[in-house]
Amino acid sequence: MTYNFDTVIDRHGTNAIKTDLAVIRGKPADVLSLWVADMDFPTSPAILEAIHKKTDHGVFGYSCIDDSFFNSLKNWMQTEHDFSPERNELVTTPGVVFGISCAIRAFTKENESVLIQTPVYYPFKNMIELNNRHLVTSSLYEKDGKYYIDFEDFERKIADNNVKLFILCSPHNPVGRVWTKDELLQILEICLRHKVIVFSDEIHNDFVYEPNKHTVFSTLSKEAAENSIVSMSVSKTFNLAGLQFSTNFIKNPVLRKLFKIEKDKTGYDEPSLIGMTAAHAAYDNGKPWLDDLQAYLKDNIEFLRSFLKQKLPKVRLIEPEGTFLLWLDFSGMGFSDSEIDDIIVNRAKVWLDRGTMFGPEGEYYQRINVATPRSILEEALNRITKAFQEVK
Repeated sequence: MTYNFDTVIDRHGTNAIKTDLAVIRGKPADVLSLWVADMDFPTSPAILEAIHKKTDHGVFGYSCIDDSFFNSLKNWMQTEHDFSPERNELVTTPGVVFGISCAIRAFTKENESVLIQTPVYYPFKNMIELNNRHLVTSSLYEKDGKYYIDFEDFERKIADNNVKLFILCSPHNPVGRVWTKDELLQILEICLRHKVIVFSDEIHNDFVYEPNKHTVFSTLSKEAAENSIVSMSVSKTFNLAGLQFSTNFIKNPVLRKLFKIEKDKTGYDEPSLIGMTAAHAAYDNGKPWLDDLQAYLKDNIEFLRSFLKQKLPKVRLIEPEGTFLLWLDFSGMGFSDSEIDDIIVNRAKVWLDRGTMFGPEGEYYQRINVATPRSILEEALNRITKAFQEVK
């Protein structure tokens, strides 16, 4: 590898919610944090160089997207995802969740129904409820260690609740599915039949493991492009979440206008200069770093897989097809969900995301972020192993 991901960087005292909110949120001060979905790695040197150049310039005024930026973005999308957006389709937001909130307000009225597939990234639920919309859930089901969509339930929930908007998580967080083209086509067919708009959160699209392949929802067909909002960001890919910059692609001019109106109502206008600068550098020069990162993450996943087999065989890994967030089933350990969480947090002093945060289907599960140096991952797993041994 050209880039080193083994160096441990202390994030305490850097305003990182991953570490500096531990005590505030009732966790031990010395907890190992492998919960929130940012990485413990410095970003690409090419991105840092671009940021340094911008800070050396010293002027941080209002900023705008130019042709150079968009051409770099489009080239990345074409090369990495077989996706060729046009410039007029692009709407920037500070983050994907911000975009979800805009879409909820743009395409639904208060008390109208919005559907999600649980267990799923919990801000989906939060945004629906905080915007006074009716939350509708269709549970994914697990069979032989893999999650699937219950299409009968999915369509029935849409019809019974007159659903107006569906928020798709693709690749799916936390169960790690990379939806196949056929699955996405079934979603599209149902949504078109019932006039449901699709917001496709594709923020993890650069973390897909062979032989799986990510399909951008709007590339499915002309109808898919006209009936969807596709949201992406370099924030996960290059560990830039704190720079507050994401990209939404909306081909349909009517949907785009409605979305922009809701975005404008928030007071958000020009994109973050540093966020845009970082994204531009990522699209132009970030690929070598990303290639090494993806290899490192695959090795971390293999390390965790082997560790569980040898030392925690009753903990079941749901094999990830994408993302760096792994879904672990602790039901075989013989404890209640609350006992499992207590053992991990207060005995092992490891902070993971408790599965029930993602929906009731997450009972007995924990989500672990493996985008961390191997030594930290190993220490966390050793702590968990020891803690469960002590309470047997």
